[in-house]
Amino acid sequence: MSDLAREMVAKIERGERLESPEELTPAYREHLIHLMTMQADSELAGGYGYVPWITKAPTVEEKHVVAQIVKDELRHAAVMYGLLGDLGFDVATHVRRHDELFTMRVDADADIGTTRVTTDKRVNIFYYPIDTWTDFVFFNFCMDRGAGHQLGDVRGCSWGPWARAIEGIFKEEKFHIRHGEYWAERLAADPATRDEAQATFAKWYVRTMNIFGRPGSPKNHVYRSLRLKLRDNDEVRAGFAVEVRGLCQRFGLEVPTWEPRGELPEEAQIPG
Repeated sequence: MSDLAREMVAKIERGERLESPEELTPAYREHLIHLMTMQADSELAGGYGYVPWITKAPTVEEKHVVAQIVKDELRHAAVMYGLLGDLGFDVATHVRRHDELFTMRVDADADIGTTRVTTDKRVNIFYYPIDTWTDFVFFNFCMDRGAGHQLGDVRGCSWGPWARAIEGIFKEEKFHIRHGEYWAERLAADPATRDEAQATFAKWYVRTMNIFGRPGSPKNHVYRSLRLKLRDNDEVRAGFAVEVRGLCQRFGLEVPTWEPRGELPEEAQIPG
């Protein structure tokens, strides 16, 4: 182990945060860039997916809410790409190479499991289209809540600039979660929309459960040893599932049984 590696590991074990690129080993930097690119690409692709709902939302008030959510997601992307640029990552080339791909969506009835379809690093749930207002609601309800559980770990991570940036992002994600929760309860309570709410919730719940990664993943163990993550993938998934189950009991929605289709990816996908 090099002197740099010994010093870096000692700081992490003491619970200190790393603050400058000069403190990082090449391996740490590689893992950090990978995780932050996943989040940045997801924020951008997610924001693009919401844009049509600025005009299609059911009321003027909701158009304003959707516009705010789009603004939040693009701000989050800008923050994350800024952090990547500070590490020497060529953000301009990366975004230019993938910009047309960020709007790419699969067919609404496709089932891509845990696979990625394009070469960007977005969480694969962002490949699915948001075709109805109920889709928009339950994407908020499920995916933004799942993102909150994963980003909660980043708040305690060893890379100081990322941990601090997440504080502002986390507050805005909580607004998105509350919006989804309000509308999920409203749609579930209305006999005219209850069946659609149940079917749409089940679809997005399963897709969200697929993002958390494989239990006991060796890569997750490395991330935890570097304090880039704090929990095993399955712990994060379980926390999300328990919270959703409690809310669905209140709303009268049935939580579907989830089983991975094929093998889960080794690493969790950092969402936006």
